[in-house]
Amino acid sequence: MPITTCIFDAYGTLFDVAGAARIAAAEKGREKLAQVWPQIARDWRQKQLEYTWLRAVADRHCDFWQVTQDGLDWALDAAGLDDRETRERLLALYWELPAYGEVPHVLADLTARGMRCAILSNGSPEMLQAAVESAGIGEFLVARLSVEDVGVFKPHARVYDMVGARMGCARDEVLFVSSNGWDAAGAAGYGFQTAWVNRADAPVDRLYAAPHHIVTDLTAIKGLC
Repeated sequence: MPITTCIFDAYGTLFDVAGAARIAAAEKGREKLAQVWPQIARDWRQKQLEYTWLRAVADRHCDFWQVTQDGLDWALDAAGLDDRETRERLLALYWELPAYGEVPHVLADLTARGMRCAILSNGSPEMLQAAVESAGIGEFLVARLSVEDVGVFKPHARVYDMVGARMGCARDEVLFVSSNGWDAAGAAGYGFQTAWVNRADAPVDRLYAAPHHIVTDLTAIKGLC
């Protein structure tokens, strides 16, 4: 069947997760952060994801804001940066992460062509609302689907189930787009058409399924549906 619905992951796909550390590091008086912000951004994201997987396996769910804070605390500790004000500034900036430059144009083009666009994310409803409003892309999205509705993080099948339940579409009508290779693989195994936005030129994950398409940024999505 033809693609009718484009479902986007949020963090790392639409929103630049390194943005908070990069912006804070450029602010006056943050010389220590400026020296280590790439490491903090990388570790923060990695631990954030690891904690979602471990909580899903252990059946110990919490919302994404909690694992975001926990991941940052680990990253700051690893960098030897014990500064409560810097921590609070980084967390505040996470609520207004910048969108990647191509995002508004891609969403506008897909919407103009009659494609239904939505977010499916680990993020809590409050986090997603803040990010979408900050980026100014709400007019292009028909839904923001959060794992909080099912109480488990990706790549559990219950998360992907929400797309059909809420959007009323068959699995083969969906193009699922994520910058996380494991998420694209999970969605492919579920039955969606998938595109992995491989911004970092990383190897393909060795999992039970593989993404159908690999692109370097979102501009290529317009040619896939």
